[in-house]
Amino acid sequence: MKIAILSRNSNLYSTRRMVEAGKELGHEIRVIDPLRCYMAIASQRPSIHYKGEELVGFDAIIPRIGASITFYGAAVVRQFEMMGVYSVNESVAISRSRDKLRSLQLLARKGIGLPVTGFAHSTQFTNDLITLAGGAPLVIKLLEGTQGIGVVLAETNKAAESVIEAFRGLKANILVQEFIEEAQGADLRCFVIGGKVVAAMKRQGLEGEFRSNLHRGGSASLARLTPEERSTAVRAARIMGLNVAGVDLLRSNHGPVVMEVNSSPGLEGIESATQKNVAGMIIKFIENEAKPNRTKTRGQG
Repeated sequence: MKIAILSRNSNLYSTRRMVEAGKELGHEIRVIDPLRCYMAIASQRPSIHYKGEELVGFDAIIPRIGASITFYGAAVVRQFEMMGVYSVNESVAISRSRDKLRSLQLLARKGIGLPVTGFAHSTQFTNDLITLAGGAPLVIKLLEGTQGIGVVLAETNKAAESVIEAFRGLKANILVQEFIEEAQGADLRCFVIGGKVVAAMKRQGLEGEFRSNLHRGGSASLARLTPEERSTAVRAARIMGLNVAGVDLLRSNHGPVVMEVNSSPGLEGIESATQKNVAGMIIKFIENEAKPNRTKTRGQG
């Protein structure tokens, strides 16, 4: 098979591992920077060009679209879909998962466990918003934040009010969420491929740090999931429409709650913690699933 990995950096661990895994299984793998793609949008013969050449003959693509290029990256994925190329994660699902508010609303509608969450445009009734989210301590998140950046723990109602007003003063969109204290600075990253949790790790934040992201100095170890945690991760990925997803859960007193569903989950932490060949599993999933015009939405929406 001829597979394209849409990635801005071929030296990233996740990209390198998928190139290695694909070649080991006998496939032709090419890394393409989505920002250097340009498109001919036509009803008869849509095409994608890259550095002066037309991209043709691909059986599948693996989108590794960073949060900062979601809009253009999703457009490139959509163009491949219009050309009948199979995408591991579809453009609609990527856009859906990147919109934190939209994804939480979709998960809530399907009965997935979530932290109590508040969202508002005006700061006129900030006190009521804080009350709706259960009162301090509260976690306040920038909608556009990634890897723990733009996430603040407000220990008192007064502090929460100040942070909310400061963020809104910068015209930033924010979520206000209950703080799951019993999680003790740890979360679970469940790696879902094709409707199954294939690997899971526990991420533990540094002492005194409530964020468990590995980019913030957290540590990772092999995790054993309960049936409820496994089921929640699979359902969350399915609701987002993602074939490959990293689902982040917290263990709360009222069961597992979903913090985020990631459409481009990193491989380094999960492969190191579990000693599993997750990159190879993604390539094998493509072998089984990739067929011309198999994309459900065909670039719609």
